[in-house]
Amino acid sequence: MTAATAHPPSGFLERRFRLTERRTSVRTEALGGLATFLTMSYILFVNPAILSAAHMPFTAVAVATALASCVATLAMGLFTNLPFALAPGLGINAVVAFDIVLGRGIEWPVAMSIIVIEGLIALVLVLAGLRGAIMRAVPLELKLSIGVGIGLFITLVGLREGGIVVNNPATGIGLGDLTSGPALIALGGIAVAAVLVARAVPGAVILGVISAYLLGLIFGVLEGPDGVVDVPGSGDFSTIGDGLDPSNLADALTVSLIPVIFALFMTDFFDTIGTAVAVGRSGGLTDERGEMEGTGQLLVVDSAAASFGGAMGTSSVTTYVESGAGVAEGARTGLSSVVVAALFGLAIFFTPIIGLVGQDVQVGKETFIHPAVAPALVMVGYLMIRIVADIDWALPEASIPAFFTIAGIPLTFSIAAGIGLGVLSYVLVMVATGKARGVHPLMWAIAPFFVAFFASDWLSANVF
Repeated sequence: MTAATAHPPSGFLERRFRLTERRTSVRTEALGGLATFLTMSYILFVNPAILSAAHMPFTAVAVATALASCVATLAMGLFTNLPFALAPGLGINAVVAFDIVLGRGIEWPVAMSIIVIEGLIALVLVLAGLRGAIMRAVPLELKLSIGVGIGLFITLVGLREGGIVVNNPATGIGLGDLTSGPALIALGGIAVAAVLVARAVPGAVILGVISAYLLGLIFGVLEGPDGVVDVPGSGDFSTIGDGLDPSNLADALTVSLIPVIFALFMTDFFDTIGTAVAVGRSGGLTDERGEMEGTGQLLVVDSAAASFGGAMGTSSVTTYVESGAGVAEGARTGLSSVVVAALFGLAIFFTPIIGLVGQDVQVGKETFIHPAVAPALVMVGYLMIRIVADIDWALPEASIPAFFTIAGIPLTFSIAAGIGLGVLSYVLVMVATGKARGVHPLMWAIAPFFVAFFASDWLSANVF
């Protein structure tokens, strides 16, 4: 008999979260929430670092990240009673910064409107009961390969931010000066995070970031703090609301951006499904058919959170697989999510610390962007690409699209382009192998949009 059943809790928390029914306790849920927060708190440093590369204000994004994560996670805990936490998703924020804003020259408020639209599409599909149809339309290997490709993409971003990989005029990309200060502190943080991940230490990723910052202080690469706690001012909320501006929404609803919206939807929607199944199964929250109580509400909250993230100016908010850290500690109810939400709420007042980790470093004529954040990006990339083993590499209709997606995302520095290569190669291989009837109508419908996406420059010059 567990402690939770021997001394069943009573009162509001018991009635609200059904603690006894799920064989847990307030203490267990609190510890689970703390474990989840420590494991995913790296996003407080990484999200502002990535989006500030797209000329967004670092401190304002940090405040919006903490606030959006707090509200979305609280909603998840209260409306689903599941131990899942939400925050701006890695991968989608990289699409915003490096693909949409820097790559396509679109202003960041319009990029946030694209996030709002993507989330609303997902929400409508979930409410209409079309989740199963969408799941069946996209081949499993294509869904898996998107995650792997994004993992490599994020790793490349981290290596570049740490000065470990640099632009090379002869080869396009090459090894940086590993004796430089930024590269050394990034490598040190990566080493610490890798060792701690290998030893299954909770919070390994954020400890890697902290180690890189401390090394930067020791060797004089980074500056020390001027303060620890600060109350946000009006300017620290400057990213909120631009994604809902009618003019920005109108600019986002263009034919040329349909493939980008689809790519964001694919990334967000299927990442949530995979996360829910993986974490729910590990915590014994699924039944014999692999289904979990509250999945419908989870998808509604997650889809609404995606749009909410765009409205807050902090990219799409999504369910985090790091929630599994809390489940591993015994969390089984939404009470643990309420604890995570409270900790994200407190983080709003610690933006000076977040800003320290997000320092740029000038070495000669080169600027290294946020090298202390590099360990988080690299190690999260490692965690994401492990699903490559689940792809069936013996089947050409599975392996060829997967290969083009995985290679295309980092090598084109565009998640939308990588997904487009995967979709088009899938349709081509299915036709070539006499399996055209097996291609879902949705895949036929989206393929022309990706053709237009790749030919957008020619179409702009000769048609529009």
